[in-house]
Amino acid sequence: MKISLSLLMNQQRIKALASVVLVSAALMPWNATAIHQDALAQPLFVRSQQANSIERLLVQALQSIKQGQLQQALDVIQQLLVISPNFKLAHLIHGDLLTAKARTLHRFGDVGEAENAKILDLKAEAEIRIRNYFDRDRGATVPKLMVDLAPSQQHVLFVDTAKSRLYVFAKSPNDQLNYVADYYVTIGKNGIGKKDQGDKRTPIGVYFASKKLNRPLPDLYGDAAYPLNYPNEIDSFEHKSGFGIWIHGTPSDTYSRPPRDSDGCVVLSNPDMKALQAILQPGNTPVVIGVNFEWVNPQALKGLAPTKQALKAALEAWRQDWTAQNTEAYLSHYADAFFYADGRLTQWANYKRQIQATKPKVTVNLNDVSMFTYPGTHQPMVVVEFEQTYHTATLHSVMKKRQYWVQEQQQWKILYEGSA
Repeated sequence: MKISLSLLMNQQRIKALASVVLVSAALMPWNATAIHQDALAQPLFVRSQQANSIERLLVQALQSIKQGQLQQALDVIQQLLVISPNFKLAHLIHGDLLTAKARTLHRFGDVGEAENAKILDLKAEAEIRIRNYFDRDRGATVPKLMVDLAPSQQHVLFVDTAKSRLYVFAKSPNDQLNYVADYYVTIGKNGIGKKDQGDKRTPIGVYFASKKLNRPLPDLYGDAAYPLNYPNEIDSFEHKSGFGIWIHGTPSDTYSRPPRDSDGCVVLSNPDMKALQAILQPGNTPVVIGVNFEWVNPQALKGLAPTKQALKAALEAWRQDWTAQNTEAYLSHYADAFFYADGRLTQWANYKRQIQATKPKVTVNLNDVSMFTYPGTHQPMVVVEFEQTYHTATLHSVMKKRQYWVQEQQQWKILYEGSA
């Protein structure tokens, strides 16, 4: 049987396009049907419905290309563009599909060299989105970090910069963490490890999202923006500079930005920002930013229980020694490298000895306690926050306090203390 030259050429173009889109984008081959059905069976919980549809359709289009179903891929991409007409990656694939009908493509986004950098950005976005979509552990694992949410905190956000992904976890009735959602994010142009103002890097650490900015903002920041408390106390002590690290949306003409394209902020699509607003609204949502978190089965977190209990015991001993006005025992809870707003350990110890010399009767209570492992440190460190009630015969005060505890020779010590 003879095969027409036009049909043969069309088949060759389809194969070339599949190779260009999948291989050039560094996407691993897969059994399309089996993995696709398995991935779609994963629960997505309270995700942005639009974000879920967009990533699903993106995967379907690429799978259709790989299977040589050019028209089906084109139909899916066009459906995707109806949902999100400002999705640049989808426009690129759409253009490739149309071009492949006329000629053979030689690379992903077959354009001139002047546009090559933009194409590489879109390739990176395609790769990281698809890898996440087919992550079999997605939603079934948690970062191997000690997290103890306060009663007033219902959610914690983890930003895994290596995955360009923000994960939302909620506190369950038994104080475990339950997966809620995950979103593609953009981080700094120059990666992570912010140190200097203008270095276009995203900081690593534990931060807290403040309330939504209500003042008019440039279109660059999208539909919503929530500042993080960078630089935090540790950042300032380490002489890190800069400001204006936010979680925010995208410009009105852009669905999503490349994985590394911000000035250091964490950037989500506007639909995803809308989905997060109810969680971020209280203004005290913890945001843990790290790189290559160790993702483990939730049961594995039980191995951190002894460490958590030891830290809680140290916090309670500190409170009791303060209440008892046992000054030297109280000061023994502070690390040699301790610092606070007005100085170091020597100044703190002199101040406390002076205050406690008369042995005043005091009552100290701690409520709404939370604990978060600080990522990326050379020694174990945990951020502890609580509401402190202090009462004497002449003074009654309630304040929110933040401490950083470090582990030294198997003992927990306070590295920093101040108001939160």
